[in-house]
Amino acid sequence: MNKTYGSAKEALDGLLFDGMLIAAGGFGLCGIPELLIAAIREAGTKNLTVASNNAGVDGFGLGVLLETRQVKKMISSYVGENAEFMRQYLSGELELEFNPQGTLAERMRAGGAGIPGFFTATGVGTVIAEGKEHHDFDGKTYILERGIVADVSIVKAWKADPSGNLVFRKTARNFNVPAATCGKVCVAEVEEIVPLGSLDPDAIHLPGIYVHRLIKGPHEKRIEQRTVRKKETA
Repeated sequence: MNKTYGSAKEALDGLLFDGMLIAAGGFGLCGIPELLIAAIREAGTKNLTVASNNAGVDGFGLGVLLETRQVKKMISSYVGENAEFMRQYLSGELELEFNPQGTLAERMRAGGAGIPGFFTATGVGTVIAEGKEHHDFDGKTYILERGIVADVSIVKAWKADPSGNLVFRKTARNFNVPAATCGKVCVAEVEEIVPLGSLDPDAIHLPGIYVHRLIKGPHEKRIEQRTVRKKETA
């Protein structure tokens, strides 16, 4: 089954609606599905809840959806590097649900595995635990976290075959795998599509059964904080 579409706009056709929950892969600016994010911005879909490790930076990544006020709520671990995020949050325009990184990854993984919730000790005694069910196991307190099931997942991989089997490159593997599995529909963008059967089965990071639509396109690889040594004078 060929899951390839001609563009990000075509791949998202019929999937977007106001008020939806989107799970997005990426960590900082590494492994973010920028083509799909741009297509969501163009579509004008609003009141979005986005589950992602972070919200990109000003003018790039999920930051472009903040600029257009399309995001109502973020479910995130790290929210630095983005002045517009900070401004909207502090002014009460943007809802924020903080999650420790491991908890967020596990919430996505659990949702994809059909697990409605799990107990974790992470966050006990902090604001993370407020309003959540507490339970003691073997003398230790845990809090209940709910699995995340998104309406759509958007992820970015390095290589794919037409069936949607994905290979991620190095750090870009990050949140992409759990994000992909927790979506009712997963749309992936890749740098290269290779012939069916050419991927080593042992090298596949995400089986194509989780991927419903696929696009190939150009990508910009940015660095959040570029630090270089001053050139020494002769």
